[in-house]
Amino acid sequence: MSDQDMAEVLRSAKTIAVVGLSSNPMRASFGVSRFLQRHGYRIIPVNPNEREVLGERAYPTLKDVPGEIDIVNVFRRPSRVPEVADDAIQKGARCLWMQEGVLNQEAAEKAEAAGIPVVMDRCILKELARLLP
Repeated sequence: MSDQDMAEVLRSAKTIAVVGLSSNPMRASFGVSRFLQRHGYRIIPVNPNEREVLGERAYPTLKDVPGEIDIVNVFRRPSRVPEVADDAIQKGARCLWMQEGVLNQEAAEKAEAAGIPVVMDRCILKELARLLP
């Protein structure tokens, strides 16, 4: 995805489901999500081990999240991303975003075949700060 396309996704998004979001403030998922929240995005935690994170109700899976999702931001092991991609497709997400260190070509191909743009191995916080300062 080009910088221009990423900037447009970030500019138009309102709701970001963060798969693997932890309530532990020492985890990257928490810090990145707090940053996104402070920049006006609604964060939806997706983690079966959490009840609430950053003041938002947590859901066990993407399928359980009510309403629309603009970006699915993934903090999971690469081997778990294909199932996240399946759920993102079912939910009609507008973008599948895999954080730094998260690469899964199968998941990317699935999402792209369903018309969902993919960002892989990039930190959404860093890209937001770089593209929309």
